[in-house]
Amino acid sequence: MRLLIVGRLSGELVTASKIAMHRGASVTHADGIDQGLAALRAKGGDLVMVDVGLDIRRLVQALADERIRTPVVACGIASDARAAVAAIQAGAKEYIPLPPDPEMIAAVLEAVAADARSFVWRDPSMERVVRLAEQVARSEASVLITGESGTGKEVLARHVHAKSNRGNRPFVSVNCAAIPEALLESELFGHEKGAFTGAVARRIGRFEEANGGTLLLDEISEMDVRLQSKLLRALQERVIDRVGGAAPVKVDIRVLATSNRNLAEEVKKGTFREDLFYRLNVVHLRLPPLRERLADILELAAHFARKYAELNGLPLRPLARDAQALVARNPWRGNVRELENTIHRAVLLAQGSEIGPEAILSPEGDSLAAPSAPGPVERAASAAEAATRGLVGRTVADVERDLILDTLDHCLGNRTHAAKILGISIRTLRNKLNEYVDAGVPVAEPGGVRAVAAYG
Repeated sequence: MRLLIVGRLSGELVTASKIAMHRGASVTHADGIDQGLAALRAKGGDLVMVDVGLDIRRLVQALADERIRTPVVACGIASDARAAVAAIQAGAKEYIPLPPDPEMIAAVLEAVAADARSFVWRDPSMERVVRLAEQVARSEASVLITGESGTGKEVLARHVHAKSNRGNRPFVSVNCAAIPEALLESELFGHEKGAFTGAVARRIGRFEEANGGTLLLDEISEMDVRLQSKLLRALQERVIDRVGGAAPVKVDIRVLATSNRNLAEEVKKGTFREDLFYRLNVVHLRLPPLRERLADILELAAHFARKYAELNGLPLRPLARDAQALVARNPWRGNVRELENTIHRAVLLAQGSEIGPEAILSPEGDSLAAPSAPGPVERAASAAEAATRGLVGRTVADVERDLILDTLDHCLGNRTHAAKILGISIRTLRNKLNEYVDAGVPVAEPGGVRAVAAYG
């Protein structure tokens, strides 16, 4: 847990800092808002505690503008109720009265840590998905989550549950692809004693386990068509029949489902019931593959580096710049799951103060670095072809715009660095970027890149 305290350290804030460190937090201090923002840009952070007397609204807005999702809590003297209300209205997640209560500090740290474990994203394409997910989370609507294997469908499902009115009730997940077809019905609906050979006692199924909460049907496209009809009845009528049972059982659940297949295509093939598809597809959340979420790659890599350093009792090593470049350009066909495993290996193999590219390896120990460059003739031919194909028929203004925006992406939105590379003044660059924004052209925010693909 990385805690940033913003404000002049009075005796009460010093006490809060000591309590947090005693609870295992790493504490950094900044005197004001600007210094605090600089610290977050340079080192990151999991929680900001800010003096209630500072401009909290400006801090929260700056974090939002730069897509830094570090939660902010305000601190102030216990009797200042008006300041506490103003801080919450300005965007603070919580208000901690001073002098601090150790148990309250511990509870806030634990809540932030739990939330940080749940979901990590930064890319604008994911922002749209998460915003829609949170918008529908408090409804009772069924949600269908699709995406390639490893994109984080179950993680998003858990996020929807946590943000719902059922968040403090059970979340039960069933992997329909991992359970043999002959056993899946009993797994879902339960069975009575003697219902089949080996059924020596009544067994409660996952529907009843999830009663009052949320049931996730993971990889639902793998479910047999015959069982789909029974599932449809359960969703429509909110009753189930245990295998071998004589009376229906009422259940109160919200159903989420995931699939790495296109269910509309499966309906056309006859492998998935059309009525069940429409019952599940009230809200459709499509997770883009990681290769379309460029800003998420480094954010997730840093998250996994911290996670597995702590888990294995190793020192925290950030990714070196050349390692970041290697990670950013890899296609990640296994998506977040592949990235997580790769960074886990890198944490174990890294030497020195940073994780270098030599530690970014495949499971077999092969380097993920790009293959050796072609010879000079091939490079010249390829460059000439690319230049001809890319420039002919385009205006100078279009070419200039793409060069500026691509350079800004390369610099992760750093205007000063991009201006130096382009050989223009920072003022000229800002004027150009303002023109592009006014024309509706996406421009990289500080610390990120443009989204390269929208989702359907």
